[in-house]
Amino acid sequence: MTSPTNLLIRHARIILPNGELMVGDVLTRDRVIVEVAPQISTLAEPIIEIDASGLTLLPGVIDPQVHFREPGLEYKENLFTASCACAKGGVTSFLEMPNTRPLTTTQQTLDDKLQRASQKCLVNYGFFIGATSENLPDILSAHPTPGIKIFMGSMHGQLLVDNEVTLEAIFSQGTRLIAVHAENQERINQRRLEFAGITDPAIHSQIQDNQAALEATQLALKLSQKYQRRLHILHMSTAEEAELLRQDKPSWVTCEVTPQHLLMNTSAYAKIGTLAQMNPPLRSPHDNEVLWQALRDGIIDFIATDHAPHTLEEKAQPYPKSPSGMPGVETSLALMLTAAKEGKCTIAQVVNWMSTAVAKAYGITNKGEIKAGYDADLVLVDLDNYRPVLRQELFSKCGWSPFEGWNLTGWAHTTIVGGQIVYQNGKLFTEIRGQALQFENS
Repeated sequence: MTSPTNLLIRHARIILPNGELMVGDVLTRDRVIVEVAPQISTLAEPIIEIDASGLTLLPGVIDPQVHFREPGLEYKENLFTASCACAKGGVTSFLEMPNTRPLTTTQQTLDDKLQRASQKCLVNYGFFIGATSENLPDILSAHPTPGIKIFMGSMHGQLLVDNEVTLEAIFSQGTRLIAVHAENQERINQRRLEFAGITDPAIHSQIQDNQAALEATQLALKLSQKYQRRLHILHMSTAEEAELLRQDKPSWVTCEVTPQHLLMNTSAYAKIGTLAQMNPPLRSPHDNEVLWQALRDGIIDFIATDHAPHTLEEKAQPYPKSPSGMPGVETSLALMLTAAKEGKCTIAQVVNWMSTAVAKAYGITNKGEIKAGYDADLVLVDLDNYRPVLRQELFSKCGWSPFEGWNLTGWAHTTIVGGQIVYQNGKLFTEIRGQALQFENS
């Protein structure tokens, strides 16, 4: 579909920035929302109209933690296939992590990703710069980026930064946001020896236990508080971490949770085996409950998927040879909207957690709200019908989902990026390209 002069969405149930619902129209022009009103008069100029009767209009999802595998691991996923999956899932922007081949640790490797994305991505994009023990000048100057990613655990090679002296050197210099994968690698290594020889994937949650996550989060918070450094805690998974932040959460600290850690727990290993294996691991039903409450209370700020695909052949290997990670961008919005329909939260809260709060936390201007002057990144969802997650319908290259068979509502009907329709009723418009995200504090 070619770029429209104007796009007019009529009769939608619109979630407004204040969380209220209004049935009305939205007009976009030149990638931007220009009017939101109960009724917009028909325009004389060229226009594409969408009759959204019975559909709900939300800001496009901003997924702030994904692993799209390009360059170097394209057999699992690539920027084109991943962005197709985003479009199908109502995700209009993503922030991608640095553990590709080569690693995204220099301006050159960041520029390479940006160039690839400009040619391949149907949705908007941004890329983290990865910290190593030796690239401090690069992580201070690389641009544009939402921030610095530090793997405190669950990583090997250059990207593993688990030494407190090295961590302190990073926290003490510059002002750029630091996002941490918080697991204590020393504890994980010790417990791997303790549980060596066990091939039941459920042992993964004991090896990388709650204490390993808590200890790393405590260290990151200590360094953040010492230097008043902007900190974001990625994919928080434990009740202990949530309660720690409930007791003392500095104003400059944010954190996220994945749908997996809200909706799945260790019982999943018996059902889907290594497909349930991820880092940090799935936890107990008690952790689910505490994380949900922390999210509703604003202790946890928003949702991310940690989309990390592997092939089914890789996942079929016996534990611990099986890799950790699962896909998520295609199902996250429907999962959260289904939870809202079940009474776990409200639709307005889902909008805040998956769009508005993400844009604010990362300084992504003019995104995350349906408001005149904001970018026309939008998704129309169907909240009246349910449909199961089916493997054969997935666009992600890996071709599977841990949520296969789950019956969900809130599936994207139409996804709009910059005023252009990129997905509608099962069809992708693959000639559309998103844009590089800009960050206020990059």
